[in-house]
Amino acid sequence: MVWLISSPLNAQKRKILNLPNYDRQVVHFGFILGINSFNFTPKPIEDIRKLDTLLAIRPAAAAGFSLGIVSNLHIGDNFDFRFLPTLSFGERSLYYNIRFASQDTIIEKRKLVESTLLEFPLLLKYKSARHGNFRAYVIGGFKPTIDLASQDKVDDAGEKILKLRRNDYHYEIGFGFDFYSQYFKFSPEIKLAFGLRNLMIPENTIYTTPIQRLQSRSLYISFTFE
Repeated sequence: MVWLISSPLNAQKRKILNLPNYDRQVVHFGFILGINSFNFTPKPIEDIRKLDTLLAIRPAAAAGFSLGIVSNLHIGDNFDFRFLPTLSFGERSLYYNIRFASQDTIIEKRKLVESTLLEFPLLLKYKSARHGNFRAYVIGGFKPTIDLASQDKVDDAGEKILKLRRNDYHYEIGFGFDFYSQYFKFSPEIKLAFGLRNLMIPENTIYTTPIQRLQSRSLYISFTFE
């Protein structure tokens, strides 16, 4: 009688292992949906205080979204190599506090930069041991990007737009969690990307002269289905 009662209870305690052979695949694919936040890291020139017309430069982020493809190569029990070509849409701004001596006023000017990035991350994923239908991981690597919306060669006709270089290079770091369902693996993930190149195209305007370097930084919250 005791055996009859305990057997169903033990069966309930044993969790069903979804996709038990999933991680033995040498190569698998999937797709990415996510949101992003693009921003700048400006480095002003050393003698910016001598520019009495410019008081401050402030970067501002904005939300966008990303779509991508997952290509995963299994290279060990705890390591995967991932290539994640992604199309990301977003925007970011620089705000300038400018003093007009003739009017004795301070005006805040906004320079908006819209970006459509083709991203090609090459990342190494380190995974913990699988516990039931869950595992955690950290991820990092290198990412070249191409800004399809770059206006680096546009004649602005005196409008003084903020021109950025089309190509950039980033390093990325992040973490996430793998959840194994009955039919697919679902992974929420957070990554930070830091641009390595000076994106600023110098021009003799109040918007570019005060900036020595302008680098990109981004936050990604993504959801992969594999």
